[in-house]
Order: sequence, then structure tokens, then C-alpha cells
Amino acid sequence: MVLDAFAKVVSQADTRGEYLSDSQVDALIALVKDGNKRVDAVNRISGNATQIVTNAARSLFAEQPQLISPGGNAYTNRRAAACLRDLEIILRYVTYAIFTGDPSVLDDRALNGLRETYVALGVPTASVAAGIVKLKEASIAIVNDPNGITRGDCSNLIAELSSYFDRAASAVS
Repeated sequence: MVLDAFAKVVSQADTRGEYLSDSQVDALIALVKDGNKRVDAVNRISGNATQIVTNAARSLFAEQPQLISPGGNAYTNRRAAACLRDLEIILRYVTYAIFTGDPSVLDDRALNGLRETYVALGVPTASVAAGIVKLKEASIAIVNDPNGITRGDCSNLIAELSSYFDRAASAVS
């Protein structure tokens, strides 16, 4: 079961038989204060997901043309579509993590066992990791665009978003 940040903190305190600490309460208050920014970030990424994934794949294939050459892991439309699907799934779970402020959904539903699956299928994991880095770059550029987004310092949110992509890239490489 995936717990949101609030339930997770309460569950951990309950397991220890303790009250919430001041630092835990402060962290949850900060999460609430950044709520509109989180929603804006998720909406921006979700609303541009197709573009983000397509551009990441194009960039990856331009840098690593052997992937789409005969014999490459993304050669044929079916294999290229599977690559796009996997990048889209990772992007979707990153949005869940940023929305909840908790990477467990990303780990539990998308990353656990992913590297082993790719290795078993002969997928070049370094290329998948490079594709995830491209998703990260495009997503951060979209979230950092100041037009139509809740004003304020988003550096912590961007760092958190970045960490989820880094976590995903690390999990597959």
C-alpha cells in the first residue's frame, strides 16, 4: 500500500509510540504551502506529457542512432513504441511522486525490478537512463516556465522533481 506523506509520517510516529516532532510537523506544513506549486507542476507535465516523451525519444535517438538502426533495440515501430510507452510510464509515476511528495509510488509501481526486466530482455539500460535524463530536462524546463504558474520560489520543488528522475535513471542503470 502506498501512503501519502501525511499518512507515512503518522504511521512512523505511531509505530514508535511517539508524538509528531516539530521538524515532522514543519515538513508537512511546508508540503501544504507548496501544494499549489505541486499541482501546477503536475498539470504542466501531464498536459505536455506526449510532447515531453516524444522529444526525449527523438533526442535520445539522435544521440544514439544505433537504437533505431536495423538490429537496434528500438528498431521497428513496435519496439520504438514500447520505448515510448516505458518513458511515458516513468514520467507518469514521477508526477505521482511529485504530487504526493513521496517517491514510494514511483519505487513500488514502476522501478522495483525494472532494471532486472530490462537486462533479461536485452534492453540497453544506459540508453533507458539517458532517456530518463531527457525526460527530466524537458519536464524541468516546462515546470520552470513562470507563465501561468503559482508565483514563488520553486527551487525546492524543482530539486525534488529532479531527484525523482535521478532515482529512476539510477534504478535502471
